[in-house]
Amino acid sequence: MMTIKQISVTVGEITQGYVNNEEQGVRGYNGLLDIRPPYQREFIYNDKEQQAVINTVLKGYPLNVMYWVKRNDDAECPYEVMDGQQRTLSLCEYVAGKYSFEFKNFFNQPADIQKRILDYPLTVYVCEGEHSEKLEWFKTINIAGKPLYEQEILNAIYAGPFVSDAKRHFSKSNCGAYKLGKDLVNGSPIRQDFLKVALNWMAEHEQREGKAQSRVSYMAQHQHDPNANNLWTYFQNVLNWAITNFEMKKFKKIMKGLDWALYYDNYHDKTLDTVEMAKRISTLMRDSEIQRQSGIIPYVLTGDERHLDLRAFPEDIKLAVWEQQGHICPLCGKEFDFEFMEGDHIKPWREGGRTVIENCQMLCRDCNRHKSAK
Repeated sequence: MMTIKQISVTVGEITQGYVNNEEQGVRGYNGLLDIRPPYQREFIYNDKEQQAVINTVLKGYPLNVMYWVKRNDDAECPYEVMDGQQRTLSLCEYVAGKYSFEFKNFFNQPADIQKRILDYPLTVYVCEGEHSEKLEWFKTINIAGKPLYEQEILNAIYAGPFVSDAKRHFSKSNCGAYKLGKDLVNGSPIRQDFLKVALNWMAEHEQREGKAQSRVSYMAQHQHDPNANNLWTYFQNVLNWAITNFEMKKFKKIMKGLDWALYYDNYHDKTLDTVEMAKRISTLMRDSEIQRQSGIIPYVLTGDERHLDLRAFPEDIKLAVWEQQGHICPLCGKEFDFEFMEGDHIKPWREGGRTVIENCQMLCRDCNRHKSAK
């Protein structure tokens, strides 16, 4: 059963023994508190936000409530910060002399001001319970300061050697995943976007192999793995295949954000004619009929025109053709009101047909569906 209790901690106590070991995380409270565990985001408060924290303390205003999680009794470090990491880091960094407030760092302040800062009380709630209970609490508490993203919450719930190692590859500002995939994957490593993509790709890969899997279940299953090597290897294989088969310099603007894992799984064991594909892609990128250029590579691989969002006939052309046809569908010979008819390309796009009035016919819905299905 989850328990939540309030404790009172001063700035002096929480900053005591403050150590920033970068890859190993950040600790304070005499080594008892993981302020930034290895799976958490890097420090992201800007100067103005840091200054606001110190100003709040110096004026004696209340600082927002912080939340900690109590780990298992055998844990080396018994507490970790759930919410309040940025405020805690701002306090620790200031007391350690890492930055100044109003042109004075902590050690330049008079003794009474230093004491006022160190004696400032922080309101902390400590949560202890099962993973599912902590996850629910994460979702329902009023997150102050910089909000946690979904993947950060999952990182906290499924903390362990797997997440710690995954963060090394996917969550640092200049990590290996970013260097390899900055032009292919959307988002920011610090916001855990690259890790989220990698986990989704791996979970969907296992689904395609017949395993019932999701990002959450994959994290739970591998929480205590000694490393994330399988995840990192798969991610590299996917993106290296994309880079090898498609010319980044020419097609960079249409390559970012695609489901590369899906195409890797379906086509990596086939020998693709990359020269011919490049010619087709270049031609398609100049085709004004295509409304969704990001669908060009998926179309070239699959042949499915739905990826392209091809131009549809505008209302004025459809209305004019409907009047020319005397409201009659040319395929079934029946008369229909305008709203029950659809614009159809007489010569399909794949055969060079364009979206112009000369290439338009108005078909009833049934005939158009039947024609499209052929």
